[in-house]
Amino acid sequence: MNLLPPALEELIRTLGTLPGVGSRTAERYAYYLLRQDQRKSVAIAEALTSLHDGIAYCPKTFAIIGANEKVSPLYDDPKRDKKLVAVVAEPLDIIAIEKTGSFKGTYHVLGGLVSPIDNVTPEHLRIAELIQRIDEDEVTEIILATNASVEGESTALYIQQQIGDRDTKISRLARGLAIGVDLEYADQISLSRALEGRQQLL
Repeated sequence: MNLLPPALEELIRTLGTLPGVGSRTAERYAYYLLRQDQRKSVAIAEALTSLHDGIAYCPKTFAIIGANEKVSPLYDDPKRDKKLVAVVAEPLDIIAIEKTGSFKGTYHVLGGLVSPIDNVTPEHLRIAELIQRIDEDEVTEIILATNASVEGESTALYIQQQIGDRDTKISRLARGLAIGVDLEYADQISLSRALEGRQQLL
């Protein structure tokens, strides 16, 4: 015997598939939407429906861009230093660094971190594209801005190995970032200090 209408059950089930959303949280979200004006639910549904059609990925940096854009505005900006590249795991990491106002280079989004337990290998990431970009743009410095975690460190080490003996300075975000803190959740002051105090690896 179903205690809830199928439509509500389906919404709870769907919300529960989101990361960090358990069954109880999914129920609260569903009941909240049910109690609100229907226009709010329609607005959310329309935003979700148009999400993928309105989004593209920069072919150079792999940052999220609008569907009508050809390349990331940050990469296209003549004021940005294309020879200085911050390597991040996810697109939202770019926003976190940009809020500091401390970085004037460009970015490269890997699309994740090496994680054997999740079956994510280096081949799943955009590391080959990064190496190609280093050569094409004659990059002089790579800042490995991956999270201070086992996965972040493993990924940084692999990238360092792939860069090899190229004449490219490699640095790592330094002080100000606690171990285990995801970049997108770090505060702006900590990120600014981490950028300023980055440590050269090669």
